[in-house]
Amino acid sequence: MIRVAIVEDDPLIRAGVAAVLGSEADLSVVGQGSDGDEAGALVEACRPDVLVMDIRMPRLDGIEATRAVCATDAAPPVLLLTTFDGDPDVVAALRAGAAGYVLKRHPDDLAPAIRRVADGEVWLDPAVAGQVLAALASLPVSGSPSVVVAGLTAREREVLALLAEGLSNTELAERLFVGVGTIKTHISRILFKTGCRDRAQATALAFTSGLVVVR
Repeated sequence: MIRVAIVEDDPLIRAGVAAVLGSEADLSVVGQGSDGDEAGALVEACRPDVLVMDIRMPRLDGIEATRAVCATDAAPPVLLLTTFDGDPDVVAALRAGAAGYVLKRHPDDLAPAIRRVADGEVWLDPAVAGQVLAALASLPVSGSPSVVVAGLTAREREVLALLAEGLSNTELAERLFVGVGTIKTHISRILFKTGCRDRAQATALAFTSGLVVVR
């Protein structure tokens, strides 16, 4: 059973999302919130496997809420809901640590997307994935390994350092006292944020950046 928490300021949409997920045998809605300010407390109280959150909300929006949630030790994957195909905030949210996004008009994609990100993968709405990836590729990225690593959260840097020691996902989970799914999510975010192709390239980055020093 995949535990899901929902943060959405529109009560009708929030209820609709809960109803859609409630009809799935392997998904369970364990908590709901109405604002990005509530996201952190909701995650801490409910310990969801996936957080589904609207990208546009009053007070604290989905981008800042994503950044705050992803900075925590046992952060669940964050799956964002957006209304617009070309929402420019999607790219910012992905760079903040979101594991993917779903268009609100594609409710049938929500359950598959939740399953995908719960397994440590990334979900981009197929209709506009190319557009989002092109936008990400066009963003300036420093060539300095130390600057690239500095863009990771403290937990992601910790995972990267342990990854460079050759630990498996299971060993990483045991070392950090979290689930294997959480480790998969951290690694997916590390690869996504740094542009590394695989674990080997990420390990090389850990050494070239000075994060890990050969003794």
